[in-house]
Amino acid sequence: MANPLLAVSGLSVDFSRGGKIMRAVDDVSFSLAPGEVLGLVGESGSGKTTIGRALLRLLPQTDTKWSGTMLYQGTDLAKLSRGEMRRMRSKLQMIFQDPLSSFNPRRRLEDIVAEGLVIQGVPKPEREKRVRAALNDVGFDLDAVAGRTPHQFSGGQCQRIAIARALAVEPELIVCDEPVASLDVSVQAQVINLLQDIRETRKLSLIFISHDLAVVKNVSDRVAVLYRGKTVEIGAGEALYALPAHPYTRTLLEAVPVVDASRKVVPDRNRIDVPSRNQPLSGCAFRTRCPRAADICASHEPVLRLASGGQMVACHHPHDKPISGPFAASAQGGDDADGR
Repeated sequence: MANPLLAVSGLSVDFSRGGKIMRAVDDVSFSLAPGEVLGLVGESGSGKTTIGRALLRLLPQTDTKWSGTMLYQGTDLAKLSRGEMRRMRSKLQMIFQDPLSSFNPRRRLEDIVAEGLVIQGVPKPEREKRVRAALNDVGFDLDAVAGRTPHQFSGGQCQRIAIARALAVEPELIVCDEPVASLDVSVQAQVINLLQDIRETRKLSLIFISHDLAVVKNVSDRVAVLYRGKTVEIGAGEALYALPAHPYTRTLLEAVPVVDASRKVVPDRNRIDVPSRNQPLSGCAFRTRCPRAADICASHEPVLRLASGGQMVACHHPHDKPISGPFAASAQGGDDADGR
């Protein structure tokens, strides 16, 4: 990618617990263009949130070891001092899954949204102007909500406040960590539409972390699929959903519940061995669960290579046929993407 906004190369993160080392992220590399949305998907424990926190240097200071480069407009975030990284956060922000846990319950809404501006030393008149603009972008009138505290808002409203707090510092990149996972379906749609509108009006780049495959498909330009901390497939969303090459990607897509019983997919139960994350594996990390595994999968670790759909896949025996299941119709121009 020419002139990427963000270029991550060889990112690895290890956590130490009880004398044991667990690798949460293993040699992950990707790039992000200005104005692009990159979706990160995978089951729980695949390393999605760890990648997002690593980018903003929010990992625990103790019992954590990480390596690799994270170039943001040519500046390696991994090498910045704490003071330099603090100043850099005016360009990089994060929206957390549970906004209430990141709010001071005793602070007023306007103070919460202005928190980043205070840290930056923005003068008070300019602070109020930017807080008002950020709240307006997420559908709040400052004069109507000023003085209220977080417990006076619903979950969806709190998430909109969290988005406003991120927008107030006028960032170029926002990491969205499961921003709609704890919300009702109707509220999810409102927040997703809000993020898409803000992305277009403010020309933002987003890293969208989610386990909801339908949501990721609708909001992302490209999608990276993670398994046990490794990137197993990455490419344009339409190509990846229409013709998933990695068996794990296909398993994720075919496991999405559907209402239409005629499109029900029976999962493969020949391989159900799920090894511990503390247990290192030779070869392919997915081989103990993969119905296509062969001897080479145990002896040689696959590397990312071009698949027939145009995406990159790390698999010795990739699929080359369209998917069946809830995303099949949408890939061919039929039903809605979420299968409902």
